[in-house]
Amino acid sequence: MRKTLLFTLAFIAGFSIMAIELLAGRILAPYFGGSVYVWGSIITIFMLALSIGYLLGGRWSLNEPNLKKFGSLFIIATCLMLPIAWMDEPVLNWLSDLIEDPRYGSLTASLVLFSLPTVFLGMISPYAIRLLIEDKEASGQTAGRLYFVSTFGSAIGTLMTSFYLVLWLGIRQIIVLICTLLLFGGLTALVYGLKKGE
Repeated sequence: MRKTLLFTLAFIAGFSIMAIELLAGRILAPYFGGSVYVWGSIITIFMLALSIGYLLGGRWSLNEPNLKKFGSLFIIATCLMLPIAWMDEPVLNWLSDLIEDPRYGSLTASLVLFSLPTVFLGMISPYAIRLLIEDKEASGQTAGRLYFVSTFGSAIGTLMTSFYLVLWLGIRQIIVLICTLLLFGGLTALVYGLKKGE
């Protein structure tokens, strides 16, 4: 049950990362366009934020790792992502007036809106690996399975968002949906951890 929960949560994190990254392009487009510069800015900020998250998640997992702390990563990511649904317009209006060049405007906007929640989402995979590893000799296999599940979640998140969600729902609704999924995952880990004393 514990392993299944951890793999499921890794899938949710992977799904959420790519879903919000795709939405970032839609959010920034009315202000900075949809050029390669804009997508380059988005991808750069997401990659940097994830790399920082991987580093911090690995370090944080060394200090008494448990499911309660793991669940808190999802809850913090939710709290940092949810305001994007309502703050994007005033922030982007201000930045587009302040920075006329779409290259640096989109780079700054991506940094302001998406970096913090992405850092916390990036912390999830290394922390999950630490919780999953019971036998050091099988650690490589465990990490491989975890990253497979997480990346598979990212692929599904990409397809679901680009093929269906953007057709059925508005951007704000999709962000709320992603946040609901993350919050549910975080609370599930928290409750399970409290019940099992982990």
